[in-house]
Amino acid sequence: MSADARAESRIEAMQNAYHLGHLAEEVRVTYKKDIKMTVGSIAIDAKEGDMSSLQRWIAKILAEQGAVEVQSAESAGYISRAMNRERIAKPHDLSGIDIDFYVRVNDHLEGLKDRERENMIVSLNTFVASRLEKIVKLAAASPLSPELESKLSAEEKELYNLINNASAKFRKGVLKKFD
Repeated sequence: MSADARAESRIEAMQNAYHLGHLAEEVRVTYKKDIKMTVGSIAIDAKEGDMSSLQRWIAKILAEQGAVEVQSAESAGYISRAMNRERIAKPHDLSGIDIDFYVRVNDHLEGLKDRERENMIVSLNTFVASRLEKIVKLAAASPLSPELESKLSAEEKELYNLINNASAKFRKGVLKKFD
């Protein structure tokens, strides 16, 4: 397995783990119809118009059935704030994002209509390009510091370490007579 394939596999495994955690978080829902059900230890007894919190995975299933509306404004605001912080950050500084930022972004994108999703992806491409440029510059120059690590998502940490290792190998390779 190539280094690229291993890195891709590690990133996918990280995303899957953080996705499970994300699905276990609670979200606010509004019931669109009366629901009374029990599955294992999960019991729901709600009337149309009621609001409550449910684990995201349950809310998604009920939303697909038209039984609830998930309050997703918090996700849109969360993503927008992260993009704005990155936009106003200095050219050599990374703004901080949560370790599961991209998992949250992808989950939010799934729930958008095509037009909204396209607009969000355009903005996210600019955000990712900005972060990628900064990460490459920083990773080529020095190992990951604890301060910088706290500002990166799980996927970005993996990328940082890959670039830093490749840069170190490159420097050694081209300057081997002077080590």
